[in-house]
Amino acid sequence: MVGIPAFIHIFLIWLPTLGSILLSFTSWNGIGGLGRIKFVGLTNYQVLFGGIYPPFYPALAHNLIWLAVFLLIATPIGMLLAVLLDREIRGSRIYQSIIYMPVVLSLAVVGFIWELQYAPDQGFLNNVLGTTTSSGHLIDWLGNPDINLWAVLVAASWRHVGYVMVLYLAGLKSVDPTLREAASIDGANARQTFFRVIFPILAPINVVVLVVTVIESLRAFDIVYIINKGLNGLELLSVLVTNNILGEASRVGFGSAIAVILLLISIGPIIFYLARTLGEDAR
Repeated sequence: MVGIPAFIHIFLIWLPTLGSILLSFTSWNGIGGLGRIKFVGLTNYQVLFGGIYPPFYPALAHNLIWLAVFLLIATPIGMLLAVLLDREIRGSRIYQSIIYMPVVLSLAVVGFIWELQYAPDQGFLNNVLGTTTSSGHLIDWLGNPDINLWAVLVAASWRHVGYVMVLYLAGLKSVDPTLREAASIDGANARQTFFRVIFPILAPINVVVLVVTVIESLRAFDIVYIINKGLNGLELLSVLVTNNILGEASRVGFGSAIAVILLLISIGPIIFYLARTLGEDAR
């Protein structure tokens, strides 16, 4: 029974991954058969890290900022909301539905929604702040390359918070209530009970949340592409991969090298966390 899923997984995931790694060492343009593939060694990586390809470092920095915001801001907010809603406050299910609702939307739809909020003159935000064109203090949230990345991160975090909240809420519902009672009898306050008793029990949920957070932050593509095709301050590695492989240049080998770098950034935090968690369990 395990053989078929394993075969599908290897065929659809690992074979394309290995193929991308091999192509990253070539200058193939996607035209012609395998016989036209020419290996160029580390040339593609030298071009990227040597600064010869200007969009690379801004895109790399934006991806790392995206990951940091998701890990350090959006995920803790989602966890905090889960803890609050786990207390069975009045209207808890309504709050859960409202916070979770953005998760069912694709990032492309999220992009459309927030484009309306950030619109210069008709947008909700500028009208609330009084920063429309008529006021003489217009804020171009999505057109200004100094702030548009942060504006998009707010939109992406709006969706990610609901995702994390549901995952942690499911984990909190499964915690044995006697553990909280025992901690209370021992004199622990709510914060101590959560971080010293509950949070360690949620280790499997933490792994899932970490993986989801890393994947969601590094696969970001559609929201910036909807807003301005990933240009003018919204460059991401995923956009560069698409532009090089599917664009007019058709640089399959070069685009594969960018994809490999994105892959390494993706799996690095996951491997680190798993190694640390499994090491603690072994002790």
